[in-house]
Amino acid sequence: MEIYPAVDILDGRCVQLVQGRPEAATVYGDPDAWARRWLEEGADGIHIVNLDGAFGRAQKNADLIRGFIRETDAFVELGGGIRSVEDAAGWLDTGVDRVILSTLAVRAPETIRTLADEFGSERVMAGIDARGGEVMIEGWERPAGSYLAWAERFESLGAGSLLYTNVDVEGLQQGIALAPVEELLFRVKVPVVVSGGISSAEDVRALRDAGAAGAVPGSALYAGIVRLSDLLEVAHAEE
Repeated sequence: MEIYPAVDILDGRCVQLVQGRPEAATVYGDPDAWARRWLEEGADGIHIVNLDGAFGRAQKNADLIRGFIRETDAFVELGGGIRSVEDAAGWLDTGVDRVILSTLAVRAPETIRTLADEFGSERVMAGIDARGGEVMIEGWERPAGSYLAWAERFESLGAGSLLYTNVDVEGLQQGIALAPVEELLFRVKVPVVVSGGISSAEDVRALRDAGAAGAVPGSALYAGIVRLSDLLEVAHAEE
């Protein structure tokens, strides 16, 4: 199992949100410095979210992200503001290892097949942001149907992996909700990376034992509630 610390970027700064609300942002400073710190501490890769892109300002932070990719050989998965095949292809050509398609995947599902055919399914991750069992799109504002049904559809279209984010627990630093993760893992065969609520080594152990391929710690990591080294120790214990 792999650990990808979240580096969420808003207006050039590393932030953590609560329940996806920009007005609830806690600012932590330089995103490049944080990403490099997590790599130095042994992270398997970096999970970058261009929050400005997610809120409709797609080019904001682009130079910063490109610079980090150019200067490191880290595994990077990137989401936020990817609104078209061209947006996704541009990031993949820049050197992002895996793009995360969320709202776009729901609005134009065939985008997944198009990108998988061109770049390989392993570089296309479908984002499943779920609240109360329903996929949420457009900045987690609009429900779009069963998260399980969408997961199965994304897999059938050629997504090489899924990012499951439980919006109900995201940013609260109170632990994961395991049952919906287990249900998702039962329904699909592609690797599933889990985000939302990861606050302890026990959370990571539960996800690992359930069969998750990866985890994205965020708020609890930045707040010092949990150490990256402890998460990595549990995640890699099976290897």
